[in-house]
Amino acid sequence: MLRVGTRPLPSAAAAAGRAAATARRALGTSVPTASGGNGKIGSTTSEAVEEDGDAEEKRWRYYRGVPDRRQELPVYVRDLGKPVLLNPLLNKGTAFLWSERERFHLRGLLPSRMVTMEEQTAKVLEEYREGAWDKAARDPNDEMVQAGLTPDNIRKWEYLKGIQGQNETLFYRVLMDNFAEMASVVYTPTVGWACLNFSRMFRIARGMYFSAKDRGHMVSIAYNWPSQKVDAIVVTDGSRILGLGDLGMNGMGISVGKLDLYVAAAGFHPARVLPCVIDVGTNNKELREDKSYLGLNQERLEGDEYLQVVDEFVAAAKARWPKVLIQFEDFRTEYASKLLERYRYEHLCFNDDIQGTAATALAGIYAGLAATNRPFSDIRHLRFVVCGAGSAGMGVVQWLCKAMEKHGADPDEAAGKFWILDADGLITESRGNSVEKATRRFARKATPPAGEGGGKGDEELADGANVEQVVKKVRPEVLLGLSGAGRIWSSATIEALAEGTDRPLIFPMSNPSHKSECSAEDAAKYAKGRGIFASGSPFEDASYDGKVLPSNQSNNLYVFPGLALGAKLCQSKLVTDGMIMAASEALANANTPEDLAEGRIYPGLSDVRSISVRVAAAVMRQAHAEGMATRENAILAIERDVNAFGDDHDENESEASLERYVMNMMYFPVYTPLAYVPRGVLE
Repeated sequence: MLRVGTRPLPSAAAAAGRAAATARRALGTSVPTASGGNGKIGSTTSEAVEEDGDAEEKRWRYYRGVPDRRQELPVYVRDLGKPVLLNPLLNKGTAFLWSERERFHLRGLLPSRMVTMEEQTAKVLEEYREGAWDKAARDPNDEMVQAGLTPDNIRKWEYLKGIQGQNETLFYRVLMDNFAEMASVVYTPTVGWACLNFSRMFRIARGMYFSAKDRGHMVSIAYNWPSQKVDAIVVTDGSRILGLGDLGMNGMGISVGKLDLYVAAAGFHPARVLPCVIDVGTNNKELREDKSYLGLNQERLEGDEYLQVVDEFVAAAKARWPKVLIQFEDFRTEYASKLLERYRYEHLCFNDDIQGTAATALAGIYAGLAATNRPFSDIRHLRFVVCGAGSAGMGVVQWLCKAMEKHGADPDEAAGKFWILDADGLITESRGNSVEKATRRFARKATPPAGEGGGKGDEELADGANVEQVVKKVRPEVLLGLSGAGRIWSSATIEALAEGTDRPLIFPMSNPSHKSECSAEDAAKYAKGRGIFASGSPFEDASYDGKVLPSNQSNNLYVFPGLALGAKLCQSKLVTDGMIMAASEALANANTPEDLAEGRIYPGLSDVRSISVRVAAAVMRQAHAEGMATRENAILAIERDVNAFGDDHDENESEASLERYVMNMMYFPVYTPLAYVPRGVLE
């Protein structure tokens, strides 16, 4: 439907101007606006009306009650919300007027920017004449080309997303049955490309878009989502997507990709998961100047103003779906830990970049110890050099410290096992308050006396020492990378690491692959085939001296689907440290002795659901032990499981196992019978 406004009758000069404009339109030239400047694309037949400050609505012009000759009569619409977007004869995409978004309950279901049909047409033609891949291939600095992405990756992603838009059951069945092959297409690294090109490739609206313009209305907007039951939300503000920086609203792509894994890997029902983005602007100037960008064209909100927007989002989500689990994803360092601490003791939530990455890294360290026939408790004796002091890096460090303390180390002893480097090199106490409070605990002494300082060789390491200098002096067993700085581990660094230990653990965990601190081939070559390698993004297996060396992927997808599933199935009050520790240990124990002997420290992804089942069951047991579980049937299953595997277990222990309960609760993508139910019935 079209909203008609009133305006005064045009003067003779205005009528003459209209005639001139009509002539220019016939010639294909642009039409000046009322103020004399050239109108935006798509302003040739409509006048601009200011609404909401920086928004413009395009309205049809009228002359003496007669509409423009191309004016259409209103189309009758009998639906509201999502069904309007799913009807190809009604859907206008991001061209819906602000007033139409309000009337048809579309607010929050589309990105915040409103565009015209002419702008949409220009974008279609641009993509038709030169695809996103062709454009990227011409740019030698393109992030994803450098990451090794190929046209075939893009072809597969676009094809699978086309299937998802038409038949979600089929999409998830194919993804589940072929997960090892397709994970890198629906998730990292291809999801990075999807985020970079999200606005350009926008076709079908998925999820919810909350923006700074929605302040004061988010609870109402949440009710525009049609589902009464949502089990899990993944939300980002787009400020630190993978290793690609501030992508603003385009970060919605990571929320969608994560929830694809929730469904395929952990059996969440696709109708009960919700990807979200909180659009508070972007500090990416190039993005703001991109005419195809669909997010708010403003710099990011900061400080209390920013926190109030996120507070309102969390309050709206919990008001609409009180039992929902919220996963925070790819928030920048300045706010990631702050937001986690702000909500984790009141709401069922976790931050995958901090907690999921840490849990996955710890599982890899545990498995690395097991591969060398050492118990998990030996983690307290390991020395770590860590490149990266952001939210993910420090989240891993703090988690490894907790594991050390669990196995008997005191807090000071545990902290003394770490050497942390940021962009300026080794962090020492001379930095003072210039580093985050959580990082200062691990700052090395600037000039310790000989023989002191908590570690080998500290006395000659100055503030800002580079990673090669630190590794040569410290001789650590573990080298961790979460810097996103690319190939910063030189051959000399890796060689020095290998000289100090028989089986060095080499973990370049930065994403995507071109941001990784070293490659699998470099690790194999310079560690002379003795290292155990695990990266954040996938690498091909390497070889040395005729021996194949596994390229493990320390990917969060091993943990976060099962962690979320376990917390949700037992309807835990919170996600506790104990539950995350249980997830780490369950993942580490998922490796077979044969895999460990070959240096494989993460299980294969061909049966990813079995991994999620193991992790979810461990999380549920821990939640029950801490008094966090609240769902009665889940508590009953946990208690049956404890009894079945106790001293007096019976022959029906397999039927009573918690793993079987978890598996039975998973969504499985199959075609089910359909029954017609009229509107208003069972609603």
